[in-house]
Amino acid sequence: MDSGAWDERYAAKDLVWGGEPNRWVAREVAEITPGRALDLAAGEGRNALWLADRGWRVTAVDFSEVALERARRRAAELAPRAAERIRWVRADLLEYVPDPAAYELVVVAYLHLPGAERRRVLRRAAAALAAGGELLVVGHDSANLAEGTGGPQDPGVLFTAQDVLADLADEPLEPVRAERVRRPVAQEAGPPKEAIDALARLRRAP
Repeated sequence: MDSGAWDERYAAKDLVWGGEPNRWVAREVAEITPGRALDLAAGEGRNALWLADRGWRVTAVDFSEVALERARRRAAELAPRAAERIRWVRADLLEYVPDPAAYELVVVAYLHLPGAERRRVLRRAAAALAAGGELLVVGHDSANLAEGTGGPQDPGVLFTAQDVLADLADEPLEPVRAERVRRPVAQEAGPPKEAIDALARLRRAP
């Protein structure tokens, strides 16, 4: 999907992904001392807003202007100092090159691209890490297509945590966690179903 298609998707519904941070981002980042963060594929800003509210200085990047405008409006509801800690950037991640060695945390949540494009984005994300910084990658796992619910239905854009480790095998990163995790998804009728996510967390050498 291009930026225009995502603009239409965001415009059609208020808060496509909900207002709370992703549960895996919240779980993994809660233990990290706030510093500078880069949120790639930030969407409506749910993770960026949560990070800023916790004291992080955040650069949030997405290619949907509709999503970013919604994120800016939501940021205005934060305490002023928190809102001031976020810089919103409209850019295509296939072209965007973050400042090198500039961030203590880089988050890539639910960015689904063909393998070669995913590797390009992740390697640039890794290069943006300062010494000791951490990269957190979360997305719909390849197993979700057959065993889970929701998410892209194209196996070519799904991945596993091990795929992420392979993408970054040449980078000076130490795996902290690489696993398949299950996330309950509420249904309009009946009990919740489970989505299967890939989670990879890596740390740059000090």
